[in-house]
Amino acid sequence: MPIVVDVDVMLAKRKMPVGTLAERVGITPANLAVLKNGRAKAVRFSTLAALCEVLECQPGDLLRFEPD
Repeated sequence: MPIVVDVDVMLAKRKMPVGTLAERVGITPANLAVLKNGRAKAVRFSTLAALCEVLECQPGDLLRFEPD
């Protein structure tokens, strides 16, 4: 898929465990893993906004386009 999710990069920069992020965002660790591992087909804007708020970043820090 040409959209790459860099949640793991932001987690490393913030030195935050996956479980902590999932709890603060309000999603299950399993759903966060699907997003983090690039298997998600969609993401709600409310989830993206919560991720940005907790990680103190912009949507462009979490998503990027890589053409095939």
